[in-house]
Amino acid sequence: MNIVLLEPEIPANTGNIGRTCVAAGARLHLIEPLGFHLSEKALKRAGMDYWKDLDVTTYIDYQDFLERNPGARIYMATTKARRMYTEVSYEPDCYIMFGKESAGIPEEILVENEERCVRIPMGNGIRSLNLGNSAAIILYEALRQNGFPGLQETGSLHRLKWTDITE
Repeated sequence: MNIVLLEPEIPANTGNIGRTCVAAGARLHLIEPLGFHLSEKALKRAGMDYWKDLDVTTYIDYQDFLERNPGARIYMATTKARRMYTEVSYEPDCYIMFGKESAGIPEEILVENEERCVRIPMGNGIRSLNLGNSAAIILYEALRQNGFPGLQETGSLHRLKWTDITE
């Protein structure tokens, strides 16, 4: 799975998404211009000590991203989409793109990709969710549809053990 951030502006959001990508085994793609430097403390703080484990690629612009990922199946998250994020079937190697916090993905890109635009349903009067939350919601739906590939099946306690439940 791949998460794509088109011109992200807030380092803490990108750091949070980077941490989510590490936990989910996803790659992160950052399309410039970025509203911060990759060396910023806020980015590293939100990503905690996981940032070093992140598979991240940066691109000069949207065209560079397209040229370096030919044939990529891209789903575009936007509050303007007609279909909900749960109404599509995500491929294991798909790309889920999110736009910058202040404006989203440009409408020129959205209209060229209408059939791959998805939205998260929200209450009336709400403009958008936090970018990190949106990325996690859609990424984990895509992972769920694909059987959570490569992710651990069960959790474990730190000091104690779970008891076996039999019926």
